Amino acid sequence: MTGETPVSDVEISTPTPGRKETTDDSFNEEKEVCVQYFDNWTEFNQVDFVEHLLSRMCHYQHGQINSFLKPMLQRDFISALPAKGLDHVAEQILTYLDAPCLCRAELVCKEWQRVISEGMLWKKLIEYKVRTNTMWRGLAERRDWIKYLFSRGSKEYQPNHSFFRQLYPGIITDIDNIENNWRSGKHQLQRIHCRSENSKGVYCLQYDDKKIVSGLRDNTIKLWDKSTLECKRVLNGHTGSVLCLQYDEHVIVTGSSDSTVRVWDVNTGEMTNTLIHHCEAVLHLRFADGMMVTCSKDRSIAVWDMQSASDINLRRVLVGHRAAVNVVDFDDRYIVSASGDRTIKVWSTSSCEFVRTLNGHRRGIACLQYRDRLVVSGSSDNTIRLWDIECGACLRTLEGHEELVRCIRFDDKRIVSGAYDGKIKVWDLTAALDPRSPSPMLCLKTLTEHTGRVFRLQFDEFQIVSSSHDDTILIWDFMRPETEADILARQSIEDRLVASQNRPMRFPQPVTNLTSSSSFSASDINFNK
Repeated sequence: MTGETPVSDVEISTPTPGRKETTDDSFNEEKEVCVQYFDNWTEFNQVDFVEHLLSRMCHYQHGQINSFLKPMLQRDFISALPAKGLDHVAEQILTYLDAPCLCRAELVCKEWQRVISEGMLWKKLIEYKVRTNTMWRGLAERRDWIKYLFSRGSKEYQPNHSFFRQLYPGIITDIDNIENNWRSGKHQLQRIHCRSENSKGVYCLQYDDKKIVSGLRDNTIKLWDKSTLECKRVLNGHTGSVLCLQYDEHVIVTGSSDSTVRVWDVNTGEMTNTLIHHCEAVLHLRFADGMMVTCSKDRSIAVWDMQSASDINLRRVLVGHRAAVNVVDFDDRYIVSASGDRTIKVWSTSSCEFVRTLNGHRRGIACLQYRDRLVVSGSSDNTIRLWDIECGACLRTLEGHEELVRCIRFDDKRIVSGAYDGKIKVWDLTAALDPRSPSPMLCLKTLTEHTGRVFRLQFDEFQIVSSSHDDTILIWDFMRPETEADILARQSIEDRLVASQNRPMRFPQPVTNLTSSSSFSASDINFNK
């Protein structure tokens, strides 16, 4: 075509990066005209025009524009908010950071550091941990720094931001030390001698920060001051061994080999109710949220409506086990029971209808705990099994005890078990739930201070409290482990005591094996002998 330039002859010029091209006067004049038009348009039309321009540009030009826009789009809102009188909004945003991110935020600039400091965000982070984590709550109370939190500090001394900034890593170190003590078995031991006059043995217990409530083979319930370890009250009324108990802020409920369930006022010790239903020993009980479940050597499970201490009525009797029902547990979904017939049975809490049976133990089952989807059980086959309650599958079998596993508890991290071999074992729950974990690595520590069968235990993040046929209650404190000097001093005191009584040193006695039968039941424990 005449007058047209061939495409191959067109020279395409690409601007050199970093070089600013010069512009002539005509361009400036034309640009001003375009800007005037642009300014008169609506925002929508302005955006439409810019999009049209961008579509006509090459990739290099897009990169140049992107470099120009990027800093314009960035906003330091944490620094900008205080300038507009919105310090509290900046502080609220930063409260969502965890500790590592809060450390990095302090390094962004002085303004961010000022917002964190004046907002006392390290204090607020510690307060959040204390509200939501039982480990932190317990440490705050035991180490006494809770007095500086939640506006509890005295007017004479209000710790500043630096105090809490330094306190946080100290708390983390404290938690790590406690975890290491659990794994290594470092603890401080306190011993309560129950001094039963006739039959010796402590079958059950429960504790809190102020007291320990224990049920004894001599038919009594004894309340102990947890600080002084002194017996503060003895409750009499049962005519048989006290085999199980539970208390809350209002009542203590106990079950006995005399076949009764008795209710006591937790503050006065007065007996307020006696429930007569089971025809043989009441082996275990649990209550919560207006409901109580008891089980018995008579092979039955009783479900009770518990409106108050004096208003307790039988709702339903569950029958299905072929031997003594040794333990029960429940939540708002399921009632779980275990028996000497080697089975665990699951029942609906709302309807009390049977749901399924968990089979796997080779002998009778003596203990279990149930929470969420997990059931952990201990048996006279000397093993511990972990179960998924929804599908009934056995997730793991733990081996290590040499005799009947009599008591078991677990939390989010650990399983703690006690057995007729006199030993308490601490297991890694997280590892036990991982099928890749080798079995020899699951038992973290074995504790061997009891000289008789371990009947019952309870634990929290800092301690284990256990009871035994040796008529003692032991408190294993992993928060304040004994030093070498403490151990030597304790051993010296024990040696002098033994010498003064003119009798040989006590060594753990061999435990008679009572698990030769195929199932475990109340009769195996010889409660009344």
